[in-house]
Amino acid sequence: MNKAILLIGGNLGDRIGNLREAVAQIEKQVGKVEKLSALYETAAWGDVAQPDYLNQALLVSTEMDARTLLHTVLAIEHHIGRVRRQKWGARVIDIDIIFYNDAIINEPDLKVPHPQMQFRQFVLVPLEEILPDWEHPLLRQSVRKLLEHCTDQLPARKYEGVR
Repeated sequence: MNKAILLIGGNLGDRIGNLREAVAQIEKQVGKVEKLSALYETAAWGDVAQPDYLNQALLVSTEMDARTLLHTVLAIEHHIGRVRRQKWGARVIDIDIIFYNDAIINEPDLKVPHPQMQFRQFVLVPLEEILPDWEHPLLRQSVRKLLEHCTDQLPARKYEGVR
């Protein structure tokens, strides 16, 4: 069984409902969600003139290979209403593959581990909650260590809204 670490997030529409739908679809189409972080709210990264994001980290057990997983999560995004308009633009849902086992994949449309994850608190904070000791296969540091050295100035705050 493969272990995939996903980060889901969004900042448009019913943010909580969209994340819940993403988790339900991942469980239905990808595999068992073994661990799930709390929800974290963060200001937009990149194009900052947009609403705050809610993000959540998931550890999923799956029989899928990484490429099939990518195609499946893209289909889930589409099902929930994702329309790709611009890089770092506002979105209903985003599902990123952060880690896939300890694989290193560098293909034009699939890069694992996620190449920017170590620079972003909105990725590291929820990951640290569920997998603090998971080691980045290229950087050879735990998620906890990556978070300690992260220089991102946009804090990820535990979301205190309605669950």
